[in-house]
Amino acid sequence: MIQLLLIDDDPMITEPLVRQLEAAGYRVLVAHNGRTGLELAQTHQPDLVVLDVMMPEMDGWEVCRKLRQSSVVPILMLTALGDEVDRILGLELGADDYLTKPFSTRELKARIKALLRRVELDQHTAPTRHELTVGEIRVDLDTRQVFKNGEPLQLRYKEFELLSLLLSRAGDVVTRAELFDKIWGTDWLGDTRTLDVHIRWLREKIEADPSQPRYIQTVRGVGYRLVGAD
Repeated sequence: MIQLLLIDDDPMITEPLVRQLEAAGYRVLVAHNGRTGLELAQTHQPDLVVLDVMMPEMDGWEVCRKLRQSSVVPILMLTALGDEVDRILGLELGADDYLTKPFSTRELKARIKALLRRVELDQHTAPTRHELTVGEIRVDLDTRQVFKNGEPLQLRYKEFELLSLLLSRAGDVVTRAELFDKIWGTDWLGDTRTLDVHIRWLREKIEADPSQPRYIQTVRGVGYRLVGAD
């Protein structure tokens, strides 16, 4: 049975959500503060985390940041904040999607289903090549390791998927639509700017100067292209 972890300090939200999610066939763990939520995530290793932002002891952003140091579990953030900067911050810290309160249980279940489906598809997609190399960058598809000049790089789950796809199509322009289709799935319901956030993360890790990228080039209005070193 798929196990979800719901981290939110408001019982008026968690109690009805638990009933609805359990009725949908999920096993649900609940934490009412960020610190306890982080401990449950680390000990129970749920299949997906639903994470509120504003909580006592440790806020959702800090929980997300700490989780991403050791886990690629899908994270869906709940926020009552309407500022675009706050939503982007969650994505930058490694969240996969977010919902702004108030939201319907139906929409939450749809987001959860979409994220879980994407992970399942990712896990069952067999690569046709075991290693990809362009310039100083080498990707081992079997071990999911990335190296630059022989030194290992630490990439998030989606960062690895994105880099692998761009490398497999090195020299070609890969459209934004195709990147979303292959990496996030056609049923993606989140913010489309998450692609640009992940591209920025990748550039920060593989480029000597992310502001003047040597590998990942933007093709304005179309998508991105990965090229070899000059």
